[in-house]
Amino acid sequence: MQDFQENSDIFNLLSEGVSEGIIVIDSNQIVVATNTSSEQMFGYEKGELLGKPLDILIPKRYHAGHDAHVEKFIAKSDKRQMGHGRNLYGICKDGKEFPVEAGLNPFEFYGATYVMALVIDITERKNKEEELSHWARIFDESLNEIFVFDTDTFKFLNVNKEAQRNIGYSIEEMFEMTPVDIKPDIDHSKFKELITPLMDDETGKVKFETRHGRKDGTTYPVEVHLQLSNLGDKKVFVAFILDITERKNYTENLEKIVEERTHQLTEALAVEKELNELKTRFLSLVSHEFKTPLSSILTSITLLGKYTQTEQQPKRDKHVSTIKNKVKYLDTILNDFLSVERLESGKVNYKIEEFPLSKIVNEVVYNSNMLLKSGQQIRYPDNIDDLSIQFDEKTLELALSNLIHNAIKYSPEDSIIEINVLTETDHYYIKVIDQGIGIPKAEQKHIFNRYFRAKNALLIQGTGIGLNIAKQHLENLGGSLEFSSTEKAGSIFTLCIPKINTN
Repeated sequence: MQDFQENSDIFNLLSEGVSEGIIVIDSNQIVVATNTSSEQMFGYEKGELLGKPLDILIPKRYHAGHDAHVEKFIAKSDKRQMGHGRNLYGICKDGKEFPVEAGLNPFEFYGATYVMALVIDITERKNKEEELSHWARIFDESLNEIFVFDTDTFKFLNVNKEAQRNIGYSIEEMFEMTPVDIKPDIDHSKFKELITPLMDDETGKVKFETRHGRKDGTTYPVEVHLQLSNLGDKKVFVAFILDITERKNYTENLEKIVEERTHQLTEALAVEKELNELKTRFLSLVSHEFKTPLSSILTSITLLGKYTQTEQQPKRDKHVSTIKNKVKYLDTILNDFLSVERLESGKVNYKIEEFPLSKIVNEVVYNSNMLLKSGQQIRYPDNIDDLSIQFDEKTLELALSNLIHNAIKYSPEDSIIEINVLTETDHYYIKVIDQGIGIPKAEQKHIFNRYFRAKNALLIQGTGIGLNIAKQHLENLGGSLEFSSTEKAGSIFTLCIPKINTN
């Protein structure tokens, strides 16, 4: 050590002219010479390291392995870079560690063996390497697809793992492809048009939506964020791809829901409007239907008081009959309203029993004969004497009465109302055929709506409740009520009754 120090002038002259740290140790790994760069690098004063063991410059966790490594190196006496392929660290006087790169050069001086270490602080390089490694991991591990491609040939230069996974091509295959090859909706000219603003430096980023085609032939919607970047001295395009399948599905579902809700709201508003119209119509109807018979009753009662003589009895009988008919009509209207309430509340009790069909037909026809206009006739059905039906008797009577009364009401004088009965395997069909005013085609869809009156029937007495009630009762018991009609030519209403009721 002493010999080396006595002849260190030349070493000092040469070593002070380099920026790298230089440390010379003897065979016992004792520091015999340093330059200013190494002293500054490790945080020591000039000459402070001389005579110190090399271990003070190495973190303790590496001491055992390092000593053996240096001894083996001195024994071989070959020039090499220390710790090749491994991370080396130095430690400052204040205990701070930093990464280093060391080149070792053995030499002899006056018969003694020394090793000169050329030490470089690679902290900045390590930081950059770690930063590059960090960004490389972000690139490769990103859950979004990332494509890098050439600005001249458009060929892919790099593609991250997520893009390879989703699109199905290997990195080797993609090196031979361009963005146009994976965009079935965009050709080369369209793609050049999209990237022109970037190439002309008119914008920093281009964003658009398209579809990507996978290797298996399927496609998926994507949002593309495209920008220019540098790869060394070369300009490249970097495309960040968002798979927007879920967003598209959500948007489509949301649009569908909005459309459905809008449709429902429109229907609800239409129903509300219809209900308001029905309410207005109902109030007008009730006012008219009650006022007319009540006026007749009041008039008849007033006149009755004037006919006091015995010979005026026929006149009294006529007015009494009028009063009875009008009271009966009002009773029918009230029963209809009550029937509506019972249907809505579900308080209807049906009694299913077997009875002759002719019984109901006879009763309905008998009562209807008193309502016939001049010259009108009811044609009775043939061959029903042996037919028995299993149903609710009151429901059938109500429905059939309603149809025949309507046929009489809406048919002219001297016309025929015909009743036909057809028998099939599972059902009876009772048809009521008239030659009346018929129902306008545009209004036929409303005929079973409660309180509805066709325009050509507004001047004819009626509530618009009967058909609605009859249809609901029949359907509750597994039957149905259908019709066909031609304006000014008549109507055919058909009662369908199941032969064996299962309700």
